[in-house]
Amino acid sequence: MSRVGKYPVEIPQGVDVVIASGILTAKGKLGQLTLPLSPHVETTIAENRVTVVPKGTAAQARMMWGTTRALVAAMVQGVSAGYSKTLEITGTGYRASVQGKNLVMNLGYSHDIVYPIPEGITITTPRPTSVTVTGVDKQRVGQVALDIRNFRAPEPYKGKGVRYDNEVIRRKEGKKK
Repeated sequence: MSRVGKYPVEIPQGVDVVIASGILTAKGKLGQLTLPLSPHVETTIAENRVTVVPKGTAAQARMMWGTTRALVAAMVQGVSAGYSKTLEITGTGYRASVQGKNLVMNLGYSHDIVYPIPEGITITTPRPTSVTVTGVDKQRVGQVALDIRNFRAPEPYKGKGVRYDNEVIRRKEGKKK
C-alpha cells in the first residue's frame, strides 16, 4: 500500500487543474504544466482535491499510484509557487554572470564556460559567487542546477568548485610532511 498515494493533493487558490483525454493540465499564475496519466491509475478531481487510486492490485498499478500523486503535487506546487535552487561558487577568481540568454562562468579553466539558459528556466546571479535557478518544473530546475554544478564539482581538499547552498562538503586532510 502506498504511503504517499493515499493522500489527496490540495489545489490552492488560483490554480486550475483539468483532466482531458488522459492528460492532466495544471494552470497557475506562473505557467502551465501537463502530465500524461498512466492507464494503471484512476485520477479524479473533486472539491479542490486531486485523488489518485490504483486500478487493481498489480505491482505496476501500486507503483504508479504514489508516483502519479507525487508528480501531480509537484505540478501544483510549481504553477502556484515555483521551484528554486541556489548554487554557491567557492574558489579564488571563480565567478558567474548572466549575459543575455547565457550564463558565463569563470571556474579556473583556461576559458570561460558559456551555458545557454533553457526555455522556462530563469537564472540570476545576485552576487558573482551565487547562482539562483528558478522555474515551474521541479525536474528541469534540478537538472539545470546539476548541469551547472557538474562544470566544476567541489573537491574535498580545499572545497573549491560549485556546490548547492545547503550541501556539506566532507573535507579530507592533506599530505603530511
